Amino acid sequence: LWASGASLMEKRAETFRGGGRLNRAKAGLENSGALNRRQTGTKKVGKMKKYLRLAGVFMKYSLMSQLEYRINFISGLAVELGWMLVKLLYVAVVYRIGVNIGSFTPHHIMIFIGIYVLMTGFYMLYYTNFTGIGQMVQTGELDMYLVKPVSLQFLVTLRQWSFPMFLANFIAGSILIATGWHRAGLPVSFGRVAGFLFLLVCSNLLTYSLFLIPNLLCFWIVSARGLEDITAAMWDFNNMPQMIYGKWIQRIGTFILPVFIITNFPGLFLMGKLPFAMFLWAVAAPVLFFFLARIMWKKAVRNYSSASS
Repeated sequence: LWASGASLMEKRAETFRGGGRLNRAKAGLENSGALNRRQTGTKKVGKMKKYLRLAGVFMKYSLMSQLEYRINFISGLAVELGWMLVKLLYVAVVYRIGVNIGSFTPHHIMIFIGIYVLMTGFYMLYYTNFTGIGQMVQTGELDMYLVKPVSLQFLVTLRQWSFPMFLANFIAGSILIATGWHRAGLPVSFGRVAGFLFLLVCSNLLTYSLFLIPNLLCFWIVSARGLEDITAAMWDFNNMPQMIYGKWIQRIGTFILPVFIITNFPGLFLMGKLPFAMFLWAVAAPVLFFFLARIMWKKAVRNYSSASS
């Protein structure tokens, strides 16, 4: 009996030790998986920091190269200010006539126009990169960028920044928004300001993605001159509230070619007239179109024939 009892105890102890080793192995695998996830997250954060630093370098050298020829910089700023005065005629006409669009007063319309001018400034920062893609494809200049150890899309679309066009639109747009906000008597709160700024960030991502897509057609067609006219016409749909268009135009401009999200939705949020479902769409659309632009970019590069081939 004592011998059988001792044998049974030894078997249980062995089972316990085996179970302990198994538990330790499982714990080791879990720790290893958690460590891999942390390392992956750290790599992604490091990669993001790398591209942010690279974007800062691009901005710095773009500004330095533009300030090197100060007369050219000032003349470019003056030309953009001239265009700005033409755009401000919209505001002057609206105030002179005293027109209301639905429930929107001239003060509300000023906010919409201000957002349009502000977003034009952000778009103009990298606009020349988009229009230069066709020439890079035709001349084979794209070849030298293919071997760089960074994202080709990032390098091609964000390597040059135009500050003269940005400054004039940014200052004028900010003044129009602040003036219309004050005169319309809209409340100022942390949530309203934070939501407005968040929607502006979403609008910038959507602008980049949506207007990059038509410029990628230059990888398949010979001449890309007409693309600039198409994108310019699309952008001009934003200069007034979307309510001046018919219902079908509004639906197309909101869901198919969502240009109205860029300038109308931030203003509607300020005025408390943006439905929650549309707020969610304003957040989802930039992500959706960014991935769509990314897919089209990869297909376009695969279709590219270098100058030596």
